[in-house]
Amino acid sequence: MSWMEEEKVSFYEDLVMQTQMNYSRHYNLYASGRIPYALAKKTEIPYEEQIRRLVKEIAVADCVLVGGASGLSAAGGGDFYYEDNASYRKYFGKYAEKYHFNGAFDGMMRPWDDRAEFWGYLATFLHTTQTAGIREPYRDLDYLLRGKDFFILTTNQDTQFVKLYPEDKVAEIQGDHRFFQCAECCTDDTWDAVKPVEKMIEVMGEGTSVPAELIPRCPYCGGEAFPWVRGYGNFLQGKRYEEQYEKVSRYVLEHKDKKILFLELGVGRLTPMFIQEPFWNLTLSLAEARYIAVNNKYDFLPKEIEGKGMVIAGDIGKVLEDAVKTVKAESACGGQME
Repeated sequence: MSWMEEEKVSFYEDLVMQTQMNYSRHYNLYASGRIPYALAKKTEIPYEEQIRRLVKEIAVADCVLVGGASGLSAAGGGDFYYEDNASYRKYFGKYAEKYHFNGAFDGMMRPWDDRAEFWGYLATFLHTTQTAGIREPYRDLDYLLRGKDFFILTTNQDTQFVKLYPEDKVAEIQGDHRFFQCAECCTDDTWDAVKPVEKMIEVMGEGTSVPAELIPRCPYCGGEAFPWVRGYGNFLQGKRYEEQYEKVSRYVLEHKDKKILFLELGVGRLTPMFIQEPFWNLTLSLAEARYIAVNNKYDFLPKEIEGKGMVIAGDIGKVLEDAVKTVKAESACGGQME
């Protein structure tokens, strides 16, 4: 069987495919900022009580499946993707001055006539995330998960989670900035992007282009390589991709009868089908499941699971920081929880 032939779809990938079809059917509704579900009536709960509930839900859960999305990284300073802000100027200043892009993603979506300059920009993008330190919201989340049975599902490609945890505890279903693939998907192989990017940055210096001979090439067909990420071209959905879905599928199936907490952090409106809606479906269908989401813009909670979860509408960085403070305070008081 060639790598392009159809293989059995894993449990979680099948769930994502179902939600993708629903997204397509109701695209106009989603595009307007709404969802095709009846929502729970909003109940005003004091912020401090929400934090205590978050801490308690983590504490009493047998296991936690974390769904980490773009809002989690943005809360820790990784907010240069969608706007021309201070963070974007810090990392992409020379391109911001020359092209006036409205954030890092804007530069990726523009047509580039000069491939050497495009790769200068792309190398800058990859180097920024590859070399970034672990952001504070991730450190706070790690503190909250200490001693717990947990698994990480992420749509982020910025390598934050794999800097914290072994790869067998993380499923990166949208790709990873550490790897290259063939832009034409001629092979199922992926290979290291870190050292080639480091070399491009070193040689480029203060310029905006890399030498043509440093443009990464596929070792099989000789065509251009590309980062192994969804969003800009032919995302390679081969062995490495399937492994990510197999990991999260295995975790859910092995823990489906336990008190599992689905903890959603920072899901936006572009990709609710990868984390948010599968988490809703699983919370509804698994008897012992609970659900908590933290989001600074959206507080969607389907009516069908209102008795099994809540949404904290607030800055993710502050929420996680305050949750850590609450855990430490309770520990200092002998671990008493209300």
